[in-house]
Amino acid sequence: MTQVDWRHVTPQYDEYNAQLEQFPDISPFPFSNIQHRFRDALTRFTRLSNLSRVLLVNAPDNSIYRQMIVESLVTALDDQTQPVIKTESLNAISLFNQVQSKDGKVVATKPGLLAKANNGYLIVSANLILANPGSWLLLKSALLGDAVEPISSNPEHLNQSPALPLTYDIKLIVVGDRSQLGDLDYLDSDIQTGFCLFSEIEQDIKLSHDTLTQYLGYLKWLQQRYGLPTITQQALIGVLSAGARETEDQSYIPLCPIWHNALLNEALIEANNGEIDLHHVQQAQQHKYNRESYLPERALDDIRDGQVIIETKGEQVGQVNGLTVIDVPGHPISYGEPARISCVIHFGDGDIADVERKAELGGNLHAKGMMIMQAFLSSSLNLEDPLPYAASVVFEQSYCEVDGDSASLAELCSLVSALSEYPINQQIAVTGAVDQFGRVQAVGGLNEKIEGFYHVCKHNGLTGEQGVILPRSNLRHLALKPDLIESIKNEEFHIWSVSNVDEAIPLIMNKPFRDDEQENVLSKIAERIENFERHEHRIGIVGRIKNWFV
Repeated sequence: MTQVDWRHVTPQYDEYNAQLEQFPDISPFPFSNIQHRFRDALTRFTRLSNLSRVLLVNAPDNSIYRQMIVESLVTALDDQTQPVIKTESLNAISLFNQVQSKDGKVVATKPGLLAKANNGYLIVSANLILANPGSWLLLKSALLGDAVEPISSNPEHLNQSPALPLTYDIKLIVVGDRSQLGDLDYLDSDIQTGFCLFSEIEQDIKLSHDTLTQYLGYLKWLQQRYGLPTITQQALIGVLSAGARETEDQSYIPLCPIWHNALLNEALIEANNGEIDLHHVQQAQQHKYNRESYLPERALDDIRDGQVIIETKGEQVGQVNGLTVIDVPGHPISYGEPARISCVIHFGDGDIADVERKAELGGNLHAKGMMIMQAFLSSSLNLEDPLPYAASVVFEQSYCEVDGDSASLAELCSLVSALSEYPINQQIAVTGAVDQFGRVQAVGGLNEKIEGFYHVCKHNGLTGEQGVILPRSNLRHLALKPDLIESIKNEEFHIWSVSNVDEAIPLIMNKPFRDDEQENVLSKIAERIENFERHEHRIGIVGRIKNWFV
């Protein structure tokens, strides 16, 4: 078990200082250059012939990305005269030529998208194809070399000399996210055959000395593209730290141009259109949080006013502070909120009731985590017979669905506390998943979870003993806010990382989970089981009534 130093809860970029100092002299690195997989796919796609006529690109479905794909394709083409057409609409009228007739003869022709993109490339949103499945069948025929007839702009007048069918030499690039491409695959089984190639626009890049130089060049390119001012070295660290929080990984940097533009433009307001420094980036992030913090603040008020019971001081048997992430439809951010998890036991057949599941408020992943936790405890106790106690585990004051296995460590703590009657320190919150061997596994949403519990502790009064237990494998995902980092520096709040249950239990219950040389949690549970089997337990009301008649 390890108390985490403050340097581990936020990204550290000291080893990259030399590269960051060179930022003013770095040459711009365009979007197509930093998207290595996509660039290679474009190069191969432009050289393929015959039936490989479609390139599927997994990317955000908006015109900004489609425009960057256009620019990347133009750069990749050997023949710069080949047309590259991007469309924001797709139907039969826009696809094919329209002819206008007079006195039964064609007098005018309006070229469609196929004619404009002939001998070149057409870029279209996957959503447009899904919204116009009939047009997709016609477009597919044209891509495969079938002749198609123009559409009459006044179909009520028949042409005596109809326009001749035309063939086109076109390649198609379809842009959409994974769900859209999945729907497209369902629409047409040919999508996953050799008829189509696949590539994607990567949303992040793994940090290294080589990739950081590329990223800094990409940032310089974004500066030029969007007219942003100069950025100091400390501001670069702020952008990288914000990126680590965005990707939820200290070793990755986001590449989304929209995210960068939003962050730096808001920092530009703080800098009064001057040079952007670190505090400008931090102020921009704080303003963004203030705009979006109504729901988190209301949730905090409910806890502070006693409407939702969360204890951050003292000890309780069978009760632990778990950590959850709340997603509300229509709300732009996820936010963390502590949840009181409780367990009560009584004599029974060993059944551990998952109240959330029985009330149909627990998802499949939560049910899986509960079953794994029960299997680990039974294995640790070396039980030959079922546990002589029944238990009930519940998320208190939870009124919506609970899913995921990130609470299984907290649920295990509440269960063993109820079985052993050892109290749990309410100053510490717990998150982490448990496998059948007691190893604590990584979970998501760590930054929001920790900050949610910290804000509750701060409003209830920091004691200097409060903190969060989390999986050791999650340390790389931390990018906490400056005020929380300062509290960790001042030892007002703590983070402990654990790799197994044996490390977590002593922190929260002040007793070892298992130890041959001293009293421990498992031995206490085993003692209670043995006493029960010897009938060394309190006589219940039914037993006392029977004794009256003996």
